[in-house]
Amino acid sequence: MVRRKPTWGFTVGDYLAERLAQVGIRHHFVVPGDFNLILLDKLQAHPDLTEIGCANELNCSMAAEGYARANGVSACVVTFSVGAISAFNGTGSAYSENLPLILISGGPNTNDASEFNILHHTLGGTDYTYQIEMAKKVTCCAVAVQRASEAPRLIDRAIRAALLAKKPCYIEIPTNLAGAACVRPGPISAVTEPVASDKNALEAAAKCAAEYLTGKLKPVILAGPKLRRAGPDAEQALIKLAEALGCAVAVQPAAKGMFPENHKQFVGIFWGQVSTDAADSIVHWADALICVGTVFTDYSTVGWTAVPDIPLMAAEMDHVTYPGAHFSRVRLAEFLNLLSTTVTFNNSTMVEYSRLKPDPVQVHTASPGDELTRKEIARQLQNMLDSKSSLFVETGDSWFNGIQLKLPPGAQFEIEMQWGHIGWSIPAAFGYTLRHPDRRTIVLVGDGSFQVTAQEVSQMVRFNLPITILLINNRGYTIEVEIHDGSYNKIKNWDYALLVQAFNSTDGQAKGIKADTAGELEEAIRVAGTHKAGPTLIECTIHQDDCSKELITWGHYVAAANARPPRS
Repeated sequence: MVRRKPTWGFTVGDYLAERLAQVGIRHHFVVPGDFNLILLDKLQAHPDLTEIGCANELNCSMAAEGYARANGVSACVVTFSVGAISAFNGTGSAYSENLPLILISGGPNTNDASEFNILHHTLGGTDYTYQIEMAKKVTCCAVAVQRASEAPRLIDRAIRAALLAKKPCYIEIPTNLAGAACVRPGPISAVTEPVASDKNALEAAAKCAAEYLTGKLKPVILAGPKLRRAGPDAEQALIKLAEALGCAVAVQPAAKGMFPENHKQFVGIFWGQVSTDAADSIVHWADALICVGTVFTDYSTVGWTAVPDIPLMAAEMDHVTYPGAHFSRVRLAEFLNLLSTTVTFNNSTMVEYSRLKPDPVQVHTASPGDELTRKEIARQLQNMLDSKSSLFVETGDSWFNGIQLKLPPGAQFEIEMQWGHIGWSIPAAFGYTLRHPDRRTIVLVGDGSFQVTAQEVSQMVRFNLPITILLINNRGYTIEVEIHDGSYNKIKNWDYALLVQAFNSTDGQAKGIKADTAGELEEAIRVAGTHKAGPTLIECTIHQDDCSKELITWGHYVAAANARPPRS
């Protein structure tokens, strides 16, 4: 009997491409290298996928992180070792920020390990498992395909884990397997089907919530950044619960915009001594704190000085915890919806807040010829925001300036507070905007942060994305100055507005504008609003010592936390 060769013409690379498209990915971010070239060909051939080349692997992973914020899931494709190890940085950001980023790495030929070959791009040994071992530390699931027959099972396992956990996964495909024959995928529901709450656990958690609230006179809801990662249903369910309970609702800084700021029960950003709208006063007054998707870190608690001192009820993405009780497999949206049907209306914290709420701040409008200041930049930025705006605020004083802004209904606010990698905003905004070209993306970034990932502005130029970059040039790492000053916080100044011209070359249409006065900034913003053929970078020059008092306060407390002596 003569055996015939398979004729299906489907490969491991095709299988991966189909699964990426089926989970809703339309753009995949890549940096080519000889271990992933065949795989890139396969992904490029899929009709529903568009390849997006990036300047380097750090930027590539952070562009994918931004895309995941907009799309719910993303893919980053790099080469072995020199590529993936660099991409672990943005993957770490996605992990800490609860974003399902699929990190895909090409790998050495499957024969090389058994033949004890020493390869380029490696550590110079013959054990090539070190990369997957590293990947396990920054992903929820890491798989390495060693046989084409294993590819479907491993690829599906990794992607499903990422979607369920809202964390990155890692898939390694050797260069000689990307084009190897493979079966076609089954129904995508096997990968994407969500896990519902356990009915008994859900009901028990809601019952425990009622017991927790019994006798409490001053309940407050505190929302955190994991709320949005649980999906839009969770955000809507929180509004439903808040209105059923009638209490005050504050949000953590990394959750700004996740509860409508025009809602009558919104009481500001709870951030310890640098809170907005007296949110700290009402949170500390509460006798019951319902935490929804919260994250308490040294940054969000101002160096551990603003940790709530009452027993907490904590509703997370997939579990609920009370003092003395824990309930697993309770999905956040389902829990909030059920709880909203059982709580008793109690608006005592809103009554008290009406007495604490500060009067609106009177914002001074600078004259056109006045030197530019941080406050004037914030005032003009506030006027730029509307329902179609997406504002990215970079690590540094941009955090504090952004937190103070009032978000109109529909405006989106993006921040990377957990990972806190300076330079994140430029590639992340690029990735985000590819998925949401209908929105006006605005980036507020300092000069020091911009220098880390400036190359990705060239991709904004390449894809004609009308992103507005407000670059605050105060010649240094201001956030580090306020934590611990030293000569290392001073950087070489660039002509940032002129730099854009280099990215344009012969075919780009980006604009670079320098603004030294209030009038020049106003005109630059007007130009940016009408320029749709590429990004507009506005270099805003301010005095080196012009930073927010909130940054100074926060920096002092964080520095004190860092300086705690070792325990004996």
